[in-house]
Amino acid sequence: MLTRYSAWANVRLYAALAQVPATWLTDARPGRPHGVNGILSHNYVVDLIWRAHLEDTEHGFTSRNFLTVPSFEELHTAQQQSDQWYIDYADIQEEPSLEQIIPFKFVDGGSGKMSRGDMLLHIINHKTYHRGYIADMLYEYGSAPPTMDLPVFLRDELPEL
Repeated sequence: MLTRYSAWANVRLYAALAQVPATWLTDARPGRPHGVNGILSHNYVVDLIWRAHLEDTEHGFTSRNFLTVPSFEELHTAQQQSDQWYIDYADIQEEPSLEQIIPFKFVDGGSGKMSRGDMLLHIINHKTYHRGYIADMLYEYGSAPPTMDLPVFLRDELPEL
């Protein structure tokens, strides 16, 4: 359910961002030299890193950001594909696999280990955090961000619950 929620929220956010001027997406902000696109790009890179951890493969990243930030359109397509991968991946998990502890290396080289379920929860929380940051930027721009709350998703997308 949470992977579907995250994908739903991303669809809503990207739709709202498609309505603002392209320059607003790339304008530098304090601590964010690549603006909103840099945040969207960061979310995607982190998705790729944790996907590699879940698949027990090397991700090849030495940073949680791309050196060159892709365009908004490229990020939109890539994020949709990543969201679908996470939905498909979560759908085939069962309790024993979700509890499995997976060792991994952080981008900075440090060692870590988490359960598969905790990794999935982390990736959802990570994107929720950054969507909130972008929503605040939309308010500052004078545009109301879309509603991306879990209860709204549950009401509108999963009414059988």
